[in-house]
Formats: sequence, structure tokens, C-alpha cells
Amino acid sequence: MASRRKARILAFQAIYAWDSSGGKAEGLLDFDWLDEEKRIALDDEVSAFARLLIAGTLECVAVVDEAIRSHLQNWSFERLKRVDLAVLRIGAYSLLFQRDIPAQITIDEAIEIAKEYGSEDSYRFINGVLDGIWKTEIAKG
Repeated sequence: MASRRKARILAFQAIYAWDSSGGKAEGLLDFDWLDEEKRIALDDEVSAFARLLIAGTLECVAVVDEAIRSHLQNWSFERLKRVDLAVLRIGAYSLLFQRDIPAQITIDEAIEIAKEYGSEDSYRFINGVLDGIWKTEIAKG
């Protein structure tokens, strides 16, 4: 598994943990929520990119959430599953603020994470929302 994929999975897990804990960010960037063996084995490149995604997503969570909200069709933000929301937040942050990463890579990575961690149809839903964000927020220039 590529190091950026591992970093995205770590970031997704951290954002999920943050949301599940009621917005407590302590220890997220230090990966305190990982067991010690996994934390010690973290590659520097993986942890650096994961920290960038986590910190950026949390710093911009209001903008990220608004972008997600504006692209939900027949679905309320409050009804989103936490797993889906965490994947969407990481993906939307990347689309909006990491313009050096091609949008298709960001969307494809989010789809793969959703397939692994989400429900059966999560990846389709996440694809639709992120594609909408990309087309309306980024592709229009």
C-alpha cells in the first residue's frame, strides 16, 4: 500500500475519532489513539502527510462541512454516517485546499477508503458528493 494511501487512512481514522469524541483534538496529531506498536512503526512520510490532512481538515472544518452540505441531495448533514463523514471531510479538504494533488486521485482514494471502511453503498455516495464539490468549486476555476 502506498504511503499516501496509508496516510489518508490514518487521517480518516483520526477525523472519525475526533467526531466520535465530540470534537476533542488532543492526541490526534500524536496518534495517541493508535496502539503503541503501530505508532512506533509509523513511517515519517506517512505520519507527516497524515498530520497535514488532519490539521488542515480540523482547521478548515467549517468550510469543508459547508461544501459537503451544499452537495448533499435529498440527505441531511446530520444523517450522515460518521464513517462517511470522515471520508468526505478528508476528501473535501484535499479538493479545496490541496490543489497540487489531482482531483481524480483524491476522489479515487476516498472511494477506496469508503469501500474498505464504509457500508456497501458508501463509495457511490462519497463519489457523488466529492465529484459535485470538484465540479462546482474547483473545476469552474
